[in-house]
Amino acid sequence: MSIESLTEAEDGPRSKRPAILAVAVECFGEVGYEATKWAEIADRVGIGHTALYHYFESKAHCLLTIMRLGLRNSDRAFREATEGTPTALAALRAAVAAACAIPPSEVQQNRILQANIALLANERASKREEDERLACRALVVKIEHNWAELLERGIATGEFPDRDPLLMARSILGMIVGVWRWYRPGGTLELDAIAGFIEGCCVRMVAEADPAA
Repeated sequence: MSIESLTEAEDGPRSKRPAILAVAVECFGEVGYEATKWAEIADRVGIGHTALYHYFESKAHCLLTIMRLGLRNSDRAFREATEGTPTALAALRAAVAAACAIPPSEVQQNRILQANIALLANERASKREEDERLACRALVVKIEHNWAELLERGIATGEFPDRDPLLMARSILGMIVGVWRWYRPGGTLELDAIAGFIEGCCVRMVAEADPAA
């Protein structure tokens, strides 16, 4: 599991937090969130069971943190991929490619995020869990805004037809995140090929024709 994708600025060199998150992603990916025992995560990390509570107050708190960091990584990848692109069409292609250009560990993280997205709907009793839930929801809005803004740019330059940019952004995102529900590393389909197919679909959806075709 990629520790970098689960690390934050406040995590010091001695912090076990990224390692706990990495093991949790592995466990949730193997047997699912509900079937994972909180104590099993501690055993795999090599820490006492009570030491988990120094970092996370519950398994749900850990899951919500994994979800937030997955959304953070998606937002970061979009911004890095589209910065300085000469056209909206180039930005669209780059953004879709970047969304799919991730290692197997992050594929698993994204699958966990999508499998548990309903967790973001209802308020949590715990303040720390609720803080993570609200941060996740804010990132979802930000990501939708990123894509809608890209499409607005294309509409303004005449690259894309004048249609509801938020509707189109959500449609594109639905196509991309849907991949994580069924794609498995090591399967018969390579992620590069899937990314190319999804990119073409998104371009045709937005531009009504693929200019490269």
